[in-house]
Amino acid sequence: MAAGDYYDILGVSRNADDTEIKKAYRGLARKYHPDVNKDPGAEDKFKEINEAYSVLSDAQKRQQYDRMGHEAFTNASKGSYGGGGYGGGFNADFSGFGDIFDFAGDIFGGFGRQRGPRRGDDLLMRIEVSLRDAVFGADREIEVMHAESCTTCDGTGSETKKTKNCPKCGGTGQIRQATQTPFGNFVRQSTCDLCHGKGKVAEKPCSKCKGSGHEKVRRKVSVHIPPGVDTGMRLRLEGYGEAGDHGAPNGDLYIEIHVKPEPRFHRDGDTLLTKIQITPAQAVLGTTVEVTTIDRRHLEVKVPAGTQGGKKLRISGEGVRKRGRPGDLLVEVEVTIPKHVSGELKELYEKILELEGKKNPGGSGNEKKGFFESILGG
Repeated sequence: MAAGDYYDILGVSRNADDTEIKKAYRGLARKYHPDVNKDPGAEDKFKEINEAYSVLSDAQKRQQYDRMGHEAFTNASKGSYGGGGYGGGFNADFSGFGDIFDFAGDIFGGFGRQRGPRRGDDLLMRIEVSLRDAVFGADREIEVMHAESCTTCDGTGSETKKTKNCPKCGGTGQIRQATQTPFGNFVRQSTCDLCHGKGKVAEKPCSKCKGSGHEKVRRKVSVHIPPGVDTGMRLRLEGYGEAGDHGAPNGDLYIEIHVKPEPRFHRDGDTLLTKIQITPAQAVLGTTVEVTTIDRRHLEVKVPAGTQGGKKLRISGEGVRKRGRPGDLLVEVEVTIPKHVSGELKELYEKILELEGKKNPGGSGNEKKGFFESILGG
């Protein structure tokens, strides 16, 4: 998979539009397609080009790449891989993707699929993470059920570990059927249903895998979730998908992130929002309040005198972590109005009303109720 910058791979600038990206992709794909270019390394280069285009041609993936770089697409695969029992803890949904970087023949007007052993299918797994883990990143252990090469026959599907040309297609993996019509002869080509396009069949089918060359295995995988991920983003674990046929590369495992809602915080991009409540007196006179951050630290925040309800106070650097400068934490102020006042507190509010009235002796009587008048229900 691609190790370099996707823009460099396609030879375009970071400001390139969709048309420029598509044009660059087509030119490079024509040049390095394995059916055209037989040079060593052409196939790997072709895969890099497809990988880069699959990201930069998708608006959401491109935005994610611009924001987080390769980390969101490749760092997940740096975890460890081991056998063992059932880990649990995640709701997983696996589905075969096929080769999502497979070359689209219609773009080039006739290039077919590459013959030979088929690359393993990609898998998709959805996991749920807390907002805190999405903000700071985390290392998680997940369990994957996928196909690996059969250990008995080494993935050949044959008890003797030997294969032979398919007797039905003659080793081509394709069946050609000619049909004569009034308009001429038509040739229809389809995948051989005996060897499933491989061109080879087992000399003697393996008793363990029944000739498939694969066996289902449950594995635990350590995954690094980079800081700044959001719902819908996908991480790729290279080579952790289904096993390929007869030594072909494994598919990849894609992990789709779902961030659980957090009652005390709301996320808007890289900004976190939370709320605090203060009394009318604190709003008028100003105060200092304690704010709890997403990682449960306690910060003192000064609320200026005369603060209105709904005002947002900004704490720099306490939002979502990402490459470069982290986001901010916005603290929305709510002024809580007491439903009932009595005794000394009521007398105090009445005194304030009296003072407010003296400041506005010429009122017509049609003005809106003052702040403290609304509290007393006057």
